[in-house]
Amino acid sequence: MARYTCRSLFSAHAPITVRNLTAQPLTIKLVERYEAPNPKDFLPGGGFSTLTSNVTGLFGNKSSNKSVGDKAQSFTKQDVDVRMEPFSTHPTDIRETERSPTEILRLTFQGDGGGKWRIDTPTPSSTSQKLVPLTPEPKHEYTAIYLPSSHFLAIYESTDMQCWMKELTDATPLSAISMPGTHNSPTHHAALPSVRCQAVSPREQLENGVRFFDIRVQPTDPDDPKEDGLNLVHGVFPISLTGPKKFRPLVTMTLDFLRQNPSETLILSLKREGTGTATDAQLSTILKDHYTNPQEWWTQPHMPTLGEARGKIVLVRRFALADRLKGEWDGRGWGLNAENWAYNTPDCTYGDVRVQDFCEVLETENIDKKIGFCCDHFERAASVVCPVLGVTTDANNPVPAGPLYLNFLSASNFWKVGCWPDKIAAKLNPAVMAFLCEKHDIGDKGADGPGQAVEGDGGVGIVVCDWVGKDGDWDLVRSIVGMNSKMLLREKGIGWR
Repeated sequence: MARYTCRSLFSAHAPITVRNLTAQPLTIKLVERYEAPNPKDFLPGGGFSTLTSNVTGLFGNKSSNKSVGDKAQSFTKQDVDVRMEPFSTHPTDIRETERSPTEILRLTFQGDGGGKWRIDTPTPSSTSQKLVPLTPEPKHEYTAIYLPSSHFLAIYESTDMQCWMKELTDATPLSAISMPGTHNSPTHHAALPSVRCQAVSPREQLENGVRFFDIRVQPTDPDDPKEDGLNLVHGVFPISLTGPKKFRPLVTMTLDFLRQNPSETLILSLKREGTGTATDAQLSTILKDHYTNPQEWWTQPHMPTLGEARGKIVLVRRFALADRLKGEWDGRGWGLNAENWAYNTPDCTYGDVRVQDFCEVLETENIDKKIGFCCDHFERAASVVCPVLGVTTDANNPVPAGPLYLNFLSASNFWKVGCWPDKIAAKLNPAVMAFLCEKHDIGDKGADGPGQAVEGDGGVGIVVCDWVGKDGDWDLVRSIVGMNSKMLLREKGIGWR
């Protein structure tokens, strides 16, 4: 399910579908068509042949002679009035092309407040494109992702990915937030191909919106109670071929980021792996005695609100506790409990988590099976309604927050090159991206027409990814954050029906 597939001349004339994934109504007001600046630069499936186009992502554009300039003359222009309510999908009768498969379609949108924006399709690269504002100081900024294989345009509201949680209220339970995460988060170093899972450093992940880290550690000297050393590992292997990497600098960097961005939090899932004789009990003791404190960590054994977690690391423990820690917090234990979910599971509820972690993709043919499990778990998360006092629940009888929905996009087979983490991510990430844009939270198409959302906040839970940020592509992360829009609207006490 790659972004670009070859299309016939017939399919190129197919009408486009537009999905408004924002909390604001938008109306298509103008349709214009242009000849491509240089038709030979077009790919067979749409878009341009290089990524050095006028797109740099969410926050800015480069100039390029491959984009349609402001002074270009359209060969056709049509006034239309296609209104799109928030979170709705609209098949249109606007054809992708009329005369040539290399022409460019320009759509102009208007908001209810009078602002206007435009977007050209197909976009000049496979990455997202920021809509161009046509009015000064617009109240909103929008980003579009175009999928030419299905003639589909999805529109998200732009946000500052370094501090995107500032838009959410303090009362929001952490389990209600759609949150990008990474699997084996610090494995960006030179390492065995089956060990490396990430393209960029944890700091760069944080700065681009990731708010869940999956970390595996091994105590360096479990017999010495004064020793706080923890090596970062992936299974039995170190995460780097250039020497051991330590947990302490990772924690220091994370807390530094949170001090600079106090509106944010990081959920840290920690598991003991590696060789040696260390036990879970020893790991829990090291963490308690040498790392955690209530000013910088959330270790209570219940789901915090975002207000309680801001500026802190929230511990999700995938390890058993030492006996002395079982009595913490009035005998309720220590940390959010994810100690022992089922291995290789498509859906398991355990402790404070509900998990999809089907990881044994032993053959490339099983990648489609993995994609299906991921999408099924997205829909489970979509049905959850955030307990907002006085809005979705009785203020006098609050509903407790549910579990964290963890959806692992990761999988691998050490013995098969085509099933190493980067190879699986290259197929799975675009497929998931297309699903979120086109199909997530749609529900059945009934008498009311297509695009009727299912009951729930339409979230996706915590999406734990491999190889995000490769070549600067953060679109999957941005789309995950964008799935908080419906919950934001509900928190403001405004309906969307």
